[in-house]
Amino acid sequence: MGLKADSWIREKCLKDEMISPFVEELTATGVVSYGLSSYGYDIRVSNEFKIFTNINASIVDPKNFYEENVVEHIGDECIVPPNSFALARTVEYFKMPKDVLAICLGKSTYARCGIIVNVTPFEPGFEGHITIEISNTTPLPAKIYANEGIAQVLFLQGDEPCEVAYSDRAGKYQKQTGITLPRIKD
Repeated sequence: MGLKADSWIREKCLKDEMISPFVEELTATGVVSYGLSSYGYDIRVSNEFKIFTNINASIVDPKNFYEENVVEHIGDECIVPPNSFALARTVEYFKMPKDVLAICLGKSTYARCGIIVNVTPFEPGFEGHITIEISNTTPLPAKIYANEGIAQVLFLQGDEPCEVAYSDRAGKYQKQTGITLPRIKD
């Protein structure tokens, strides 16, 4: 399994629309950087957020998620409260090849501010926007900038195709287009 370079990522995006919209070079002036980098792709966070709140709160249960635990926000910036958490989605829509797994890591610009980004792996055959988890580990409010970089995606191509891809097993988050809250497959 090998880490894929910028030329491979570009080809997959231009030929197979693996990432859409695709930014062919790293955009970095005056913004948190995004676009194609040497061995990855820096994704952007959209302007849609779901911020966790303790107003009307109940227990956080991944098998029975209470939607009143989050407040929806749309805007050019999102303020994540101290020691709190928000969900967002990528600007980019992904169509993962059946022999490629992607791993996503937070950007150092945010990490140096105590903002941790968590994204689960993009499985082979997955298609959709990516739901992003943003944690503010600081005792201060933290600002997130919409339509700017939030994390970097690294692409790993398998030595052979997997027997069952995410799309083959009808994964519960397949073709998600908004911020998708926790689900359990029926």
